[in-house]
Amino acid sequence: MPHHLPPLAALRALEAAARHGSFTRAAAELNVTQSAISHQIRHLEELWGFELFARNTRPLALTRSGAAVAPIASDFFARLSATLEELRVEETRGALKISALESFTLTWLVPRLNDFRACHPEIDVWISTTDHLVNFATEDVDLAIRLGSGDFPGLYSSLLLREYVFPVCSEQLVNRLGMPTHPADLIRFPLLLRHDEIKDPGWGAWFAAAGVPDLPHDQGSRFPNSNMALQAAIAGQGVALVRSAHVDGGLSTVGLVRLFDVHFPADSAYYLVCPQGAQTRPRVAGFHDWIKAEASRSQQQYDLEMRP
Repeated sequence: MPHHLPPLAALRALEAAARHGSFTRAAAELNVTQSAISHQIRHLEELWGFELFARNTRPLALTRSGAAVAPIASDFFARLSATLEELRVEETRGALKISALESFTLTWLVPRLNDFRACHPEIDVWISTTDHLVNFATEDVDLAIRLGSGDFPGLYSSLLLREYVFPVCSEQLVNRLGMPTHPADLIRFPLLLRHDEIKDPGWGAWFAAAGVPDLPHDQGSRFPNSNMALQAAIAGQGVALVRSAHVDGGLSTVGLVRLFDVHFPADSAYYLVCPQGAQTRPRVAGFHDWIKAEASRSQQQYDLEMRP
């Protein structure tokens, strides 16, 4: 009949007592009483059917059977400790794999990464950009930054940033067509739209907020995402609706001007998303704390800029 595997506490008592040659010193190391060590050793002897230590000897001596078993226990704890240390180092050093939207990555995240590297030089950030929702079960990604309402079933999510939506165009377009003085003046400006403009209110919501809800807003060049529409605006091709984070570095730096003081809150926000429990892993936690602080500063800036 095979011997049963011992409780971990009993095996630890054996390893410590054999190494120290003393129940007393083993008890002191493990922060238990001497009788607790004696009880654990007796439990092993009853479990295995042989004595581990010769009683009534000074110093405490292992029996032949004990001398055969104790090194195995010592090797087990040494290997376990080394493996756990390797895993700990792996968790605090190495690559942190992030999935994020391209527009947010280029205009908001990338310009701030030097600061993150200064705070966490031990972490390499690997970024992939995609519009699809990450499947953490099948994709090699530690965390994602996504637009949404915060409803990410089965995942941990943390609100990062809420934005405002407003129109911009290039200074060269204003020089060519003149500065519009009323929202209705945009009828003579080319509008830059996204392919999903029908599903996303976009221009319709802005014209409604500006008091000209009947102004046509379905004609113009279309782009697959906001970042491309923004690049077209920078190139002087028309007026684009942008979200706050897309022009976080300042409009003037890219030759853009904001048109009117009319804006509306974006109907979705940026969230940090990861599997439940992953937010406590050292690398993820370090990035989580850093990006939350950065996003808080940006949010204060956006709210101040949009204040009437």
